[in-house]
Amino acid sequence: MRHSDLAQLERDFGIYLPSVQGFVESGWKHNLSLAMDAQPSLVTTANNGIPAFLTTLVDPEIVRVLVTPNRAAEIYGETQKGNWTTRTAMFPMIESTGEVASYGDWDNNGSSGANANFPQRQSYHYQTITQYGDRELDTMGEAKINYASELDMASALVLNKFQNETYFVGVAGLQNYGALNDPALPPSISPTTKTAGGTTWDNATADEIFADFVKAYQDLVARMKGVGDFDRMSELVFALAPDREAYLTRTNQYNVNVYDQVKKNFPNSRIETATQYDTDAGSIMQVFTPKIDGRQTSYCGFTEKLRSHGFVRGLSDTKQKKSQGTWGWIGRYPVAFTTMIGI
Repeated sequence: MRHSDLAQLERDFGIYLPSVQGFVESGWKHNLSLAMDAQPSLVTTANNGIPAFLTTLVDPEIVRVLVTPNRAAEIYGETQKGNWTTRTAMFPMIESTGEVASYGDWDNNGSSGANANFPQRQSYHYQTITQYGDRELDTMGEAKINYASELDMASALVLNKFQNETYFVGVAGLQNYGALNDPALPPSISPTTKTAGGTTWDNATADEIFADFVKAYQDLVARMKGVGDFDRMSELVFALAPDREAYLTRTNQYNVNVYDQVKKNFPNSRIETATQYDTDAGSIMQVFTPKIDGRQTSYCGFTEKLRSHGFVRGLSDTKQKKSQGTWGWIGRYPVAFTTMIGI
């Protein structure tokens, strides 16, 4: 079929046959000087596609990077003390003293008194700054990202992550301690030795893991000496790292797992997890009772949860400072805590 015939079909009937090829007629093959509608060279750059952005989808749902949860306040409780001008806090402590003597009508022996101490903690205040340019803000807007809002969330996250960390380890150089390094905490104890060797739970049986719970509880009982009617029916918290908590699913020969054993023997206990219990010195399990005679044994302290300072407008940018303050962890009754390291 000739090209002229194809063109006629397109004009007259709207029939397009792009895949049909035209061939040189046999009578013309001897004359190579015929042009036969030869294709001239390209004026534009050779291309076989379109701009990539035209086939790119931008998902409107933003994927946020995952971070570990802040668990200290949930585990120990949290309380505000003072405000951002408060630098030192005193916690009065009273101990009753006295002695008795044999009675006599004219005797003046025996005495009663009270000894007062004033332990102190120092606050630590910290800050972060958000900053964005006018053009930067509009550019992010082209990608449907509310950049100013994202920076606000980032600043709150940064501050709260640091605060959570101080609740566990305090602030170096100050009388500001954490639940894992307060000098008033009793010395840590070691787990039981496992049949497979070592003390960790990696190769431990369910009964061996539960034995560590019992050992930690027994250590706590030995120091509490019945204060506040403390016994296994009291409220208890077993705090450990998330990867150690996974071992509580191990079962013994009677098909009973560690978690069930813990809940049966310590019915008012709860198990909490936080990544901070996984330390360079070994994985930690901390056991404590949250209250003695209705009084909190510890809490996490802060001066202000968040202070949002004023916006500072530049020529074509905006800045804002945000700040917080922490007392770290306040151990009111450190005797109520047992720390087992090496699980």
